[in-house]
Amino acid sequence: MQNNVLDYLDEIIKTKSDKMAFADDKESFTFREVYDTARAIGSGILAKGIDRKAVVVFMRKHPKEIVTFFGVIKAGCFYVPIDEEMPEARIKLILENVKAPLLICDEETLPKAQAFDFGGEIVTFDSIAQTKADDKLLKDAYDKALDTDPIYIVFTSGSTGVPKGVAACHRSVLDYVEQLSETLGFNEDTVFGNQTPLYFDACLKELYPTLKFGATTYLIPRSLFMMPVKLVEFINEHKINTLCWVVSALTMISAFGTFDKVKPEYLNNIAFGSEVFPIKQFKIWRETLPDAKFTNLYGPTEGTGMCCYFHVDRDFEDTDVIPIGRPFKNTEILLLKDRKELAGPGEEGEMCIRGTSVTLGYYNNPEKTAEAFIQNPLNTAYPEIIYCTGDIGKLNEYGELVFVSRKDYQIKHMGHRIELGEIEINADSVPEIKFAACIYDNEKGKIVLFYVGDIDEKGVMLSLKGKLPRYMLPNVITKLEDMPLTANGKIDKVTLKKIYESGD
Repeated sequence: MQNNVLDYLDEIIKTKSDKMAFADDKESFTFREVYDTARAIGSGILAKGIDRKAVVVFMRKHPKEIVTFFGVIKAGCFYVPIDEEMPEARIKLILENVKAPLLICDEETLPKAQAFDFGGEIVTFDSIAQTKADDKLLKDAYDKALDTDPIYIVFTSGSTGVPKGVAACHRSVLDYVEQLSETLGFNEDTVFGNQTPLYFDACLKELYPTLKFGATTYLIPRSLFMMPVKLVEFINEHKINTLCWVVSALTMISAFGTFDKVKPEYLNNIAFGSEVFPIKQFKIWRETLPDAKFTNLYGPTEGTGMCCYFHVDRDFEDTDVIPIGRPFKNTEILLLKDRKELAGPGEEGEMCIRGTSVTLGYYNNPEKTAEAFIQNPLNTAYPEIIYCTGDIGKLNEYGELVFVSRKDYQIKHMGHRIELGEIEINADSVPEIKFAACIYDNEKGKIVLFYVGDIDEKGVMLSLKGKLPRYMLPNVITKLEDMPLTANGKIDKVTLKKIYESGD
C-alpha cells in the first residue's frame, strides 16, 4: 500500500525518466533530474542530523523550488514555504512558529535570508543539491516514515493576527491527489499551467498529479497575469491543456476582451475555485471553448485543498451561483447548525469536512486547532475529528451543495440578514461591469460596493435598483481602475477596506 507521496516519483522515473516534468519560461527539469536532485537534497539534510523536522524553503518561484520541496520530503522532513512577497513581519511570525533548524534559499533570496533573525543554518539550493546521494540514509528515512507524518506546513493567508500553519500529512495528500485526479481526468498527456504561488496549497493540484502520471507543469510568470493577451499566447506556445485557477485569474482574461484577439488553442480542462465565478464571465469562457470541460471546485487549506466538485453540465442565469456539487469520494460534508445537529432539507448550515482529507491541524497552535478541528458531534462512540470551515452552504433542488457565504460575510443591515455575495453577483451581472466586490462598514452600517467597468456610479445604482430590494442597495459605490488582488489571485478585500477608510 502506498504511504509516501514520493512513491509517485520513484515509480514514474521507470517509464518517463527523460520527459520534462516542471518548467518555467527559462528552465526545466526532467523526471530523472527531479529524482536525482531531490535525493541529493534529502541526503544533504539527513547528513546534518535533521530528522523529521521543519525545513524552511525561501526561494523564487522556480522549478528548483518544487524539487527542493521533494528533497525535504525525501529526508522524512516537512517543508515550510515562504516568499519574498510576504511582509517581513509575517515571515518573522512564521519562523518563530516553526523553529526550523534549516533554511534553504537560492542565490537571489540569500541576502534577505541572512538578514532574518533565523537561528538555524542557511544553505543555498546550489550547494545542498551537490550532495552525493546516500542510499542508506534515504532508505532509513523512508522505512520509518508513516503516512500520518507531515510533509508540509502552509500558512493561511489571513489578513490579521498571528498566521496559522496548516500541517498536512502523506495520507491526506495521497487521498487528495487520487480523488482530484479521478474527478478531473488527469493523465500522462496533461499539461498544467500553474497560476498560484508555490507557498499556497493550491499548487498541489499540479505538483503531485504531475508525478503520479508523468504529466508536465509550466510555472506561468506572474507578470503575464497583468497582460491577458500575452498570457494566452504563453498558454498556446506551451500547449497547455489544463488550468486549475482561482476565478479572478480567469476573469482577468475574459473581462477585457482578450478572446477577440487570441483564443486558447489547446485548453480542454478548466477547473476553478476559491471564489464565485460571475456567470457573465463564465459564459464567455464556455462560448469560447465549447468543447472544454469546466469544473467548479471547493475546499479549504485545512481540508488539503479541494474537497467538492461540480462538472458544469447545464446553463445558468446571470444571477445564479454555480453549485459546488458533491464531495470527493472518501469525503463527507456535514451541514451543521450551531455545530450540534444536521441542517434540515433546504436549511443552511456550516460546511464541516469529515474524512481522510482533514489535515493534522495548526502547527504549534493547539488553541486555534481546538476551535476549528472538533469532535464530530454526530458521533459520540469514538474519537473522530472533523474540520469546521466557517463556510455556510445548503442543498439545492438537485441535491447539490451550494456555497452561500462565509459566516463572517453575512451582515445584519436595516433589520435584514444579507449575504454580501448576493449583491456582488447582481453587480457582476451588469453588462458594463468587469469586477465587483462588497465590504461592510459595521460602525456606520454602510454597504460599500467597489467595481471596475465602463459605467459610472449612478449607472450602477440604477441597474441595481432593478435587481435588488432597497435594503440591499449599496450605500457607497466606488469605481476603481483596477481591482486589487491577493498574491493568490483572489480579490483583496483587506485592501478594499483600506481604500474605503482612506477616502472616508
